[in-house]
Amino acid sequence: MSLDNISCQKSFGGWHKRYRHHSKVLGCDMVFAVYLPPQAEQGEKLPVLYWLSGLTCTDENFMQKAGAQRLAAELGLIIVAPDTSPRGEQVPGDPDGAWDFGLGAGFYLNATQQPWAQHYRMHDYVVQELPVLIEAHFPASAERSISGHSMGGHGALVCALRNPGRYRSVSAFSPISNPMDCPWGEKAFSRYLGEDRARWREWDASVLLA
Repeated sequence: MSLDNISCQKSFGGWHKRYRHHSKVLGCDMVFAVYLPPQAEQGEKLPVLYWLSGLTCTDENFMQKAGAQRLAAELGLIIVAPDTSPRGEQVPGDPDGAWDFGLGAGFYLNATQQPWAQHYRMHDYVVQELPVLIEAHFPASAERSISGHSMGGHGALVCALRNPGRYRSVSAFSPISNPMDCPWGEKAFSRYLGEDRARWREWDASVLLA
């Protein structure tokens, strides 16, 4: 699978880069950001932290605002930040243009309802497709961790809970809690997954932890 380099900046002795690629899982082109610490140029296989951002964000928010590159450079840690949803002319968004559903609000689940099911499979993208891509193109080891904020914090918890042993660590910053019982979650789950609340339970970190 080929990568198209969009941008590249030197950062704390390493490189902050953005790439575009075609996702077979999502059926559209996707963009992700990656920070490669100085150790990456020495041929070492390095651990990877996958960062999942929150509602309305893109791959750029965390990478531009958090300042995590400084610590990643010290620790020899690759950071990967995917987008928060599929995008493109063929990808449906919220019919009313709302910010809390559709584009920028993929909720890191696998939709089962039309018209969302064809493209909104962010869980499989984050857990399966993207790591294969990262480990094929960068000096990344199989030591993975996952973290996120808000919608992304909840997504990180779900990714780890649904895939035991896949991640060395998981952490969440101000995650959406118990989305089955909050307006954002109820709106997203009912549209992406249908009205059967039993299906919702498969994607609610609070339920998976219980």
